[in-house]
Amino acid sequence: MTSRREFLKEAATGAVLMGSSAAADAMGLADMLDRHANSGKSKVVIARDSALHGQSTKPDEKRVLDLLDRAIAAYTGRDHPVDAWKHIVAQGRSQDRVIGLKTNGLGGKGISTHLALVLAIAERLQQAGVKPGNILVWDRNARDLEACGLSINTDPSRIRCYGSDVSGFEEQPVSWGTASVKFSKILTRECAMVINLPILKDHELSGVTFSMKNMYGVVQRPFELHANGCNPGVADLNCIPAIRDKVRFTIGDAMSSVYQGGPSFHPEHLWYPNALVVGEDRVALDHTAWQMIESKRAEAGVPTLEVAGRPPRYIATAADAAHGLGTNDPKRINLVEI
Repeated sequence: MTSRREFLKEAATGAVLMGSSAAADAMGLADMLDRHANSGKSKVVIARDSALHGQSTKPDEKRVLDLLDRAIAAYTGRDHPVDAWKHIVAQGRSQDRVIGLKTNGLGGKGISTHLALVLAIAERLQQAGVKPGNILVWDRNARDLEACGLSINTDPSRIRCYGSDVSGFEEQPVSWGTASVKFSKILTRECAMVINLPILKDHELSGVTFSMKNMYGVVQRPFELHANGCNPGVADLNCIPAIRDKVRFTIGDAMSSVYQGGPSFHPEHLWYPNALVVGEDRVALDHTAWQMIESKRAEAGVPTLEVAGRPPRYIATAADAAHGLGTNDPKRINLVEI
């Protein structure tokens, strides 16, 4: 008999994974967005498990699934994982929509979105009624996906996994503010909705890379957006409708992180927050990530990002009236820690 671990890993690496026939709830993410908007606060959940890694450098797969379930339950207010995921994907509105899982493998194997998290999300999506072929795990290229432990698969009957090096980029750029970019065709032509799976990291230019900056991995020439500490590059990019409208939910991987020297892997600055950071408001998520990194830097005796000369100013820019991407005001963030 195939073990759960083997069964799920085969799905991510190209073997057949059967979809669930569960009917989807007609009430979806849009309704959840409305409820949070009506509360006047942006909800961010930090779910932790101090035993996530045990004595290993890799998180335990079963504990990752349990942590994901706790995070999603706390966010949606629904205890049953399948019910919670039906709300997130709004599957009842279309049976054929493709949901993209945007990972981040830029830092290499030591500091990339964890395979266990991708597998856990793929499992719950299928149980919520998403067909295997309508789940597309993607990043910039094969190298970044392989850093996450994934293998390339383009079979439309299975969970797909490939990068923009396969799909290519749009020929015509689109612009907002300082950002003029050519998007990956995965974003523009394949995905109806994207679940963002960034990994929490320090960044040598922008200070912090998390929810919004993970979108640099969906454009052809991201280096053009790095001037002035990526400000206003990050905010301007996230205002473009293809990102603003399609990237609907973030499950941030804070199971391991680097608090100094990022975005590349520096084992001397490796840190295990053992957490997932979940929400819809990309600005509130990045503000929360910033505070997590600053807390660790203080604990490690490392100067603040302000003193280091690279505070993540793009977060305030994204929150301003011109961008309106979310809030960075702690009084308007409903931070739930479990």
